[in-house]
Amino acid sequence: MIALAVFLSVQIADAQVKSPEDVKKAVESAAEATANPKKAVKVATWLKLANAYMDAYNSPAGAGWRGASRQELQFILGSDKPTSTEQVTLLGTPYTKEVFATRNYYYTQEGMLDIIEITQPVYEDALAEALAAYRKAFEVDVKGSKTKDISAGIQIIEGKYLEEGIAQYMFGNNELASKKFEAAAEASETAPYSQVDSMAVYNAGFTAELCGDYERSAKFFKKAIEISYTEDGEAYAKLANAYLNLKDTLASKAVLEEGFTKYPESQSILIGLINYYISSGENPEQLFSLLDKAKENEPNNASLYYVEGDIHNKLGHKEEAIAAYRKSSEINPEYEFGYIGIGILYYNEALDIQNKAATEMDDAKYMKLVEEFETALMNASEPFEKAFEITKDKNIKVNIAEYLKNIYYRFRDEDPKYKEAYDRYDKIVANGVAAL
Repeated sequence: MIALAVFLSVQIADAQVKSPEDVKKAVESAAEATANPKKAVKVATWLKLANAYMDAYNSPAGAGWRGASRQELQFILGSDKPTSTEQVTLLGTPYTKEVFATRNYYYTQEGMLDIIEITQPVYEDALAEALAAYRKAFEVDVKGSKTKDISAGIQIIEGKYLEEGIAQYMFGNNELASKKFEAAAEASETAPYSQVDSMAVYNAGFTAELCGDYERSAKFFKKAIEISYTEDGEAYAKLANAYLNLKDTLASKAVLEEGFTKYPESQSILIGLINYYISSGENPEQLFSLLDKAKENEPNNASLYYVEGDIHNKLGHKEEAIAAYRKSSEINPEYEFGYIGIGILYYNEALDIQNKAATEMDDAKYMKLVEEFETALMNASEPFEKAFEITKDKNIKVNIAEYLKNIYYRFRDEDPKYKEAYDRYDKIVANGVAAL
């Protein structure tokens, strides 16, 4: 109890929030000092201004902090109570929103403060002004005596911009989110901190893409690739998509081909290339030429043959797709995706036949389609069973069980072994990983 009391007393002491009037006076006083020629050459003058702007930035946020529990904040905030409370949903996630005079708090279902939204800032550009003051502090700090302090301050600003970017993304304000992520990236690169925030660069492009600003998304995805932050090739696919929307098909193709040579397993790049060759009418054999180059470098990479199977599958080359999927499993008998590829191919074939049968009015033709449907289903069962047996990933097992459950449901009344198989996979689907 004593320890808890000490902890809370420290928290409350730290939680004393300066009023808008006080922080404004502090900023004005610090800014006045920078206009004095004798004081303007001192690093302490600019650090004081930077700190004053940061206090002004933090003031409307109140005493709350991200990660604090709602229960402890109710104690710490004291008389600073919300004017209203409501339940909201952000990107499919439920939150409890508390509305204050200067900000909104968003709590997770677990009661943790996740987002602080400032609604009444003291200065609209407090972070930018603080960053400018740190730049000036570094400029006049010829001896480098405050380099660590300046870097630490810049890092905090970067973090604040990131928090704002994430919050705006959660609110669905992707245009503003992109600008916040860009500001975070620029702050991070500011000397003397001078760090490349690759995630901020990528997210600036990602949110720009979401709001349809393809000029902007191309700019950031291009930079992300330059700094080798590609998200397993996703940056190439997104840059290509930006170029495509900007009507530069040649640039889009070039980016996809470059990305494919580096990330041949990327489904986003692969789909982009296939769509390009189909829509343009160009010979898709170029895809296999690119893949052959990758095989030369890694002849025992089973996933490359899986990709080859996927290309054939998407182009409608059934037998070639099955052969490539089988080859991937031959190279690595523990590579479950070759079997999964074959299973999905036959399963989708069965669904196509089922759709045809649903519209067939001729009884003889209908029965023929039903026979083909059941054959395709049974063809899918064997590779799915093999994949289920060899995979070590329990989540993949559950996904495969969904297919097998549906297959054996069709045949459960024809043979006890199919009924037993159906019951087994139905239980796994119902109970998930816990059933394994």
